[in-house]
Amino acid sequence: MYVCNCNGIRERQVRAAIAAGATKPAQIFKACDSAAQCARCVCDMRRMLDESRETMRFAAE
Repeated sequence: MYVCNCNGIRERQVRAAIAAGATKPAQIFKACDSAAQCARCVCDMRRMLDESRETMRFAAE
């Protein structure tokens, strides 16, 4: 599934960037060698970042 249609960034690429340490949408774009265009995907990226943080928080308990 595409998260960013402007740059052709797929969900697996976003998840890989998060797993590699990205904590902000800007870092995800950088990891994917792209930049925000229309920024519609930023909300989805933030949601994925929040989900990752929640998962890590529960895993740490």
